[in-house]
Amino acid sequence: MILCLGPTPTVQRSMIFDHFQVDEVNRAAQVSEYASGKSPNVARVLRTLGAEVLEVGFAGGDRGRFLLDDLRSANISCEFVTVDATTRLCTTIIDRTTGTATELVEESAAIESRGWEQMDRLLERVLPQAEVWVFSGSLPPGAPQDFYARWLPLAKQRSAKVIIDTRGEPLRLALKHPGFIAKLNRDELAGTMQTDLDSTDALRKAVVQITPAGGASIVTMGGAGALASDGQDVWQITPPKVKAVSAVGSVDAFAAGLALELSRGKKLVDCLALAAACGAANALTDRAGHVIAADVERLGRQVTIAAA
Repeated sequence: MILCLGPTPTVQRSMIFDHFQVDEVNRAAQVSEYASGKSPNVARVLRTLGAEVLEVGFAGGDRGRFLLDDLRSANISCEFVTVDATTRLCTTIIDRTTGTATELVEESAAIESRGWEQMDRLLERVLPQAEVWVFSGSLPPGAPQDFYARWLPLAKQRSAKVIIDTRGEPLRLALKHPGFIAKLNRDELAGTMQTDLDSTDALRKAVVQITPAGGASIVTMGGAGALASDGQDVWQITPPKVKAVSAVGSVDAFAAGLALELSRGKKLVDCLALAAACGAANALTDRAGHVIAADVERLGRQVTIAAA
């Protein structure tokens, strides 16, 4: 079983316009709302590909209830802590004329201390049941910065494989522990390391440098693909060229493909093609965290992995 943990889920509203004009009245041609955020996106892609998955997070208010209902309607098992803070709403604006997708992000509200205490008890119970753990997203205001890092000793004890997709201090604290996969994008890598990555050589060195001892790092770069390292070797992952509808959620789909291959016992380099295919397949849809399995299979044959 793969456990997906994310403390900042969202209800996502995707609004599609034939042509969107700033500072004008715009009428959407199509609107949809669904459970999203980094971790729910990972869980949804995994479930679409047939994996057994458990989604864990916080939910509050009417939007929190909607989020849980939507996840369960997708046959995603959920264990959520109910909190006072209302689950946030984020909006994607898709312009058919320009082929652009603009993301409007509502930040998460703070979680009360009682909520964190309940989450700790929940994770103590469910984490040992999973072989792969995927921790995704920024932390809400006032969150314990070691929220991800504190569980890594348990992962080592249980021989669980862990992917952490975050940045800044939560990632820096996690990097004090060995054996997990750090996943982030180029800007997040620069911010976490507090350095400029203005050249290919600087980026390559940074990917190696941030790799946890005995673990791996993956830095995504949008349409340019990704770099991965085990601390010694570095690989360039080049995805197929696709006509993207919306790339929102593609990095989460990438994490899902990676987690699925890890759950099958594959080595890092052998996990990367499916990960990249999932990211590309997500971009073909107008909803974050949604892929079509046939697209993933087709695109996986077009991914290239090469030494960098």
